[in-house]
Amino acid sequence: MKKLRIFLEMIKFEHTVFALPFAFMGAILGGLTMEDRLPSWSEIGWIILAMVGARSAAMGLNRVIDRFIDKKNPRTATRAIPAGLLGLVEVWVFIAISFILLFVAASQLDPICVKLMPIAVVLLVGYSYTKRFTWACHLVLGLTIGLAPLGGWVAVTGAANLSAYVLYVSVACWIAGFDVLYATQDADFDKREGLYSIPSYFGIARGLIIARLLHVVTAVGFIALIPMTGLGALAAVGMIGACGLLLYEHRLVKPHDLSRIQTAFFTLNGTLSIVVFAFTLLDVVVKTW
Repeated sequence: MKKLRIFLEMIKFEHTVFALPFAFMGAILGGLTMEDRLPSWSEIGWIILAMVGARSAAMGLNRVIDRFIDKKNPRTATRAIPAGLLGLVEVWVFIAISFILLFVAASQLDPICVKLMPIAVVLLVGYSYTKRFTWACHLVLGLTIGLAPLGGWVAVTGAANLSAYVLYVSVACWIAGFDVLYATQDADFDKREGLYSIPSYFGIARGLIIARLLHVVTAVGFIALIPMTGLGALAAVGMIGACGLLLYEHRLVKPHDLSRIQTAFFTLNGTLSIVVFAFTLLDVVVKTW
């Protein structure tokens, strides 16, 4: 059990709350708008397993690829690999099992999921290297994790429409924006080590402005989804609530005061994803009944 806890800590399993609700949301909206049905329980189950596999593989790879950087950074030096709590061989085995889980789960969904899986794998593997050569690494992360709702949509319908891509871009910008906020903690370290991030490249103050702009795109996308997908007042309450959470998040983080970054990063964003999904689901249930 101790080893399991270390693995779960390594991949920050609790952060699954960011993407998984949006994967469910994509599955529900895709099924209703394109096939006039809700996803089956088996589809939901396989989507969960695919998400767990993809995220576990991505986080495991990130920890392996960044192990030398993590060891130098005081904030990350206590992570499992640099701290010697896990060996490389066992982490590679964990990554392999995670990719196998992703493949098996994808093969049980619409056939297009397996065909598109190489694209997801390239993004999952490639993201960890981007901080070595471009400040746009946050955007790559957003495009990668944003595949959760798009993948859920395609898993149920086998196709995507404009609404699916609006949801994808909205979530991608949301992820990229709060990753910029998180990266403010390492701005000095990244600059010193020759690593790239928006805060280290443009400065923390400008980085926060860029994060706000990304979240404006998210807010516009969330609101636009209501008429595009035929959602009603309950979903609108959730979307407006999400916009309020984004606004509050940016009021917490200031260039001269990053002390509340953890609250802004995890608590508020975890709450946002649950709020958006819960009110969307409630809206759908009320309409369906």
